[in-house]
Amino acid sequence: MTYNNAGHGDLRMDVDYVKLAVGAGGGAQCLNEASPSCGGGGHCWSWLWWWAKLLLVALFIGILLAVFLKWIGPFVMEKEIIPLINWERKSFSTKQLGVLIFCSLAIFPSILLPSSPSMWLAGMTFGYGYGFLLVVGGVIFGVSLPYFIGSLFYYKIQVWLEQYPKRASVIRLAGEGSLFNQFRAVALIRISPFPYIIYNYCAVATDVKFGPYFFGTLVGMVPEIFLTLYTGIIIQTIADAADDRQTMSGPQILFNIAGFSITAAATVLVTLYAKRRLKELQMEEVLVLQ
Repeated sequence: MTYNNAGHGDLRMDVDYVKLAVGAGGGAQCLNEASPSCGGGGHCWSWLWWWAKLLLVALFIGILLAVFLKWIGPFVMEKEIIPLINWERKSFSTKQLGVLIFCSLAIFPSILLPSSPSMWLAGMTFGYGYGFLLVVGGVIFGVSLPYFIGSLFYYKIQVWLEQYPKRASVIRLAGEGSLFNQFRAVALIRISPFPYIIYNYCAVATDVKFGPYFFGTLVGMVPEIFLTLYTGIIIQTIADAADDRQTMSGPQILFNIAGFSITAAATVLVTLYAKRRLKELQMEEVLVLQ
């Protein structure tokens, strides 16, 4: 460890330099400066490695989907799904299935039952267009009923939320700020992996207004609705192929894998963005409180 000069020198260490400068009062000031060997190269390699891992995971998932669509899917469809579909087609007309799907989407969230199977059935029966309209119509009632039911247990829900302060801090963001801020927070919560059924009842305890809650929910659930509808369409495609005793061709498999992968990837990216924005909103709230 040596000084080159007394006034303005360099203190050489193993990796970094410590630059000494004479201050206005004659005292030495120490400024850390990274050596050129620790530039942006390491950061660049870390990003490349992250993308490489992402591509490997996507490739692995694609291979699993191909195996499922080619061999496992048709077998499961023939033994389980096709008999159920045939029973539905014989027992109910298309209009009756529409009514059943709508009612299940409207009622199931209020009794803490998952509604994804109903969305799959909507995709299988009605496709994207009418399926989307049908699901949105059911979701309107499915998220509104728990909100008003939860208002009857307002204080009990607040006490319950106090037992989980970390989770509660996320959903409490929806009850703060202007109506637009509430709408944005609700949309981000719906996109994020926060449990859908639980938030339906807990939202009212955060003092979020019904308008921002309602419209934020509709906007935030669009990615999930499209993903579940597409899943139902794929299930129907595999079921039709298995029912006709035919295997899916290579282009059909590739098309289904690509479509599902794009839809799932878009949903994941939007979900990651929503989680990041929620963390940023939490940090902003902490800074304001300070």
